[in-house]
Amino acid sequence: MSLTVKAYAKINLWLDITGRRANGYHTLNTVMRRIALYDDVTVGTNGSGDVTVSCDVQGIPADERNIAFKAAKMFFMQMRKNMGAHIHIVKRIPVEAGLGGSSADGAAVLCALNELCGKPFGLHELCGIGATLGADIPFCITGGTAKCTGIGDIIEPLECAEFAALIVKPDAACNTGEAYRKYDGSPIPVKPGFEEYCASIAGSRMALANGLYNVFEELYGNDDIAQIKSELLGAGALGAGMTGSGSAVFGIFNDIREAENAAQLLDVKTKFAVRAI
Repeated sequence: MSLTVKAYAKINLWLDITGRRANGYHTLNTVMRRIALYDDVTVGTNGSGDVTVSCDVQGIPADERNIAFKAAKMFFMQMRKNMGAHIHIVKRIPVEAGLGGSSADGAAVLCALNELCGKPFGLHELCGIGATLGADIPFCITGGTAKCTGIGDIIEPLECAEFAALIVKPDAACNTGEAYRKYDGSPIPVKPGFEEYCASIAGSRMALANGLYNVFEELYGNDDIAQIKSELLGAGALGAGMTGSGSAVFGIFNDIREAENAAQLLDVKTKFAVRAI
């Protein structure tokens, strides 16, 4: 049996680090929104006891370094069954971009296996399994718009004004682990106003766009990111910011037509006009 699941990317409308636990995990204040950019993840179960991974893009790990691989292994361990699976990923979400691509793939594997195996786990249990693999996975399972705290595993759904986004991925990539190590070496004070921002985005697209915040932008002080933000604003974006630990930057637009028109104005290779969903 096999099942294909869409693994949706996310953007961070707000991302801040509030602390670090003894186990090394960082605690966060973040608001995430699912966007209509996705990988296709096909999962098939078998009786081999092994997990295998393939991808249509070269350079994607096909072993225990891949979160999709880890997700399948963890799922079967929690089920206490010696099952196997093959996972094939059709990759559209850029890697090392802050768009949550690997987390989305891991979440898709958990959801697909849960369906294929007769739904042994409820949503809360599935998110708990995901949280052991990556901070973004619980949100990638639930989707929508959410305020996420703790290590990303405490999820509170939020009402959010509708918008479209233009995602721009520069050539440079950002490794998440390196980004957090850089933060640990030069921590930045927690930005006030998180709760107020969460409350403001329900009824005001402008409040959403004007309040975008990402602690890693401050940490990097990167001229290329600043330039892309400037170009997005010049193309009509209501606001612009970096997502995750980078390097992708996004602009907020009223609707998909505005985002698509703006895309024509930007002379960059990797860009996606998408709806927030």
